[in-house]
Amino acid sequence: MAYTIQTKKEIIMKNILLKLIWLVFLVPGIYLSAIWQQLPARVPVHFTLKGEVDRYGSPNDLLIMVLILTLVNIGVYLLLTNIHRIDPKKYARDNKSRLQSMAFAISVFISAVLCTIIYSVARHRVGFFPGFIFSGVGLLFCFIGNYMHTIKPNYFAGFRLPWTLENEDNWRKTHLLGGKLFFAGGLLIAVVCLLTPVIISLVAFFTITFILIIIPIVYSYRLYKKQKSFS
Repeated sequence: MAYTIQTKKEIIMKNILLKLIWLVFLVPGIYLSAIWQQLPARVPVHFTLKGEVDRYGSPNDLLIMVLILTLVNIGVYLLLTNIHRIDPKKYARDNKSRLQSMAFAISVFISAVLCTIIYSVARHRVGFFPGFIFSGVGLLFCFIGNYMHTIKPNYFAGFRLPWTLENEDNWRKTHLLGGKLFFAGGLLIAVVCLLTPVIISLVAFFTITFILIIIPIVYSYRLYKKQKSFS
């Protein structure tokens, strides 16, 4: 019975996401079309990590950039939602709904970044505050961390290390720790990057991200060595 209920929930969630995802893809293009007449003749089309403009172009260049990134967005979504078809691990089907939720969150993030850039250009602002982008990535980390502990062993998502892939207990414990770290670290990134100057945000973002990745890797390896000594 529990299996049936879970399956129904997954079907409902899948139908909702499938209906919303194409709207998510189209929002940047719709927004750009709505403010097209307000665009200046010369618009910024590339930014540095500090949010400063390093290349200008015409509105058509902006349109091409939006189209390309939208296609990339669609490609990433389709890749993540179909990975289970080529994953040889026995839990491939179990990861389908979780990867779909993650793919949806990533697509929302990419579309939000595009809309932020379009808004900045339409308001004739030279550059934009990258802290918002880093904060958004932090919130994305939170979302991923919330799902990380539920991901089953696979070759495409998670900490795919030799010792986690060959031992389900190692995988479970590593991703349980990783999920907690990504959630807490994501919140920290979101707050710090939103409230600090650009340089501090850059340092904080990459430092915290490195810590979030390296701690679970070291933990999983030490757990592997410990398990191997008892075998």
